[in-house]
Amino acid sequence: MLSDKKIAVIIPVLNEEKTLPLVLRDIPKDLVDEVVIVDNGSTDNSPAIAEEWGATLLFEPKRGYGYPCLKGLEYLKARKPDIVVFVDGNHSDHPQEIVKLVGPIVNDDYDLVCGTRVLGKAEKGSLRVPVRFGNLLATLLIRLLYGFKYTDVGPFRAIKFDKLLMLDMNDNLGWTIEMQVKAIKAKFRIKEVPVSYRSGTGKSKITGNLKGIIIVGYRILKAVFGNVFFRK
Repeated sequence: MLSDKKIAVIIPVLNEEKTLPLVLRDIPKDLVDEVVIVDNGSTDNSPAIAEEWGATLLFEPKRGYGYPCLKGLEYLKARKPDIVVFVDGNHSDHPQEIVKLVGPIVNDDYDLVCGTRVLGKAEKGSLRVPVRFGNLLATLLIRLLYGFKYTDVGPFRAIKFDKLLMLDMNDNLGWTIEMQVKAIKAKFRIKEVPVSYRSGTGKSKITGNLKGIIIVGYRILKAVFGNVFFRK
């Protein structure tokens, strides 16, 4: 049963005071045991909001996506949850759908469950050009190199905590892709489930279509070839 598992949620945050309360509100309290918010240098009230909502608050000064996730992972080593869920702080994901991610792990013994926005209900305009380009490039490369068909490399996902530690995660900008590729190489049981997605009300950290495409493309190539493909 889901209630028998200890579930932790990690939320990397950077200046998301407007959306963070919405994310925390939507996390199912009867399912999640601990919410870990890792602030990545916010200059707004995001840290105070995290504390007001009773979340565990950590700080990671090194900017990026992976560094806050690694900070949260290091903290959870002492807490030893069964499952870790990653959620963004901009309210694009639907935290109430966490049950969709942890269900296959608990009921069917999957190791990694990724939410796919492509097969789910994505709000019109929410999957911007850089996101669609990034998904296409990353999933195509992974399929060609590793023979596994993903449809998305979005951040909303759940993974068994002990399995996550086995992956020895280290990348900053290509965190989600690194996890998905290393999971394939480790022969994990992997599943995608459709999830909902909205534009969110937080400010995008990748702005401008051309600039966004260049940044996303670089991150993907670095993650697949530089940080993963040439490592054992």
